[in-house]
Amino acid sequence: MLTMKDVIREGHQTLRDVAKEVPLPASAEDKETLQSMIDFVQNSQNPEMAATYSLRPGIGLAAPQINVSKRMIAVHLTNQDDSLHSYALFNPKIVSHSVERTYLSGGEGCLSVDRDVPGYVPRYARITVTGTTLEGEQIKVRLKGLAAICFQHEIDHLNGVMFYDHINKDNPFTQPEDAAPLER
Repeated sequence: MLTMKDVIREGHQTLRDVAKEVPLPASAEDKETLQSMIDFVQNSQNPEMAATYSLRPGIGLAAPQINVSKRMIAVHLTNQDDSLHSYALFNPKIVSHSVERTYLSGGEGCLSVDRDVPGYVPRYARITVTGTTLEGEQIKVRLKGLAAICFQHEIDHLNGVMFYDHINKDNPFTQPEDAAPLER
């Protein structure tokens, strides 16, 4: 079972590397890693499990965050419309996105960042993502709202990008152009 001890922190080189594609069909080891990632995210949102294992609550996790430089992400969240988005994907890729952008008015956080980083992180308001499930099924999902933001955050990790790289350095609270805030 993954715990916070398995999550590497900012400054670790793996977080800045571009992760490698996962050869498909996925190996038993890669499937086990991805399954443990989705389990971690779900456990972190369970107050009893989080307290027992000292887990910081999270809605997403990318393999580089557990020092595995492979293109795998796990996302588990409920969107504004109360729809559950629970995905464990190999080789996720954003294949299209909206012109409109959005950002979380309260900023973003990250399990690999142990400090508060104030500022707006511009993201696409809507995206379409392809990927391969644990069962080996190729899927295509259209996302908006918090789910779209979370997927972009996790896919950024696969490309060595941290959320704060997107924040305006001169004025962190400058409203991004063509962007409307997403209230959580």
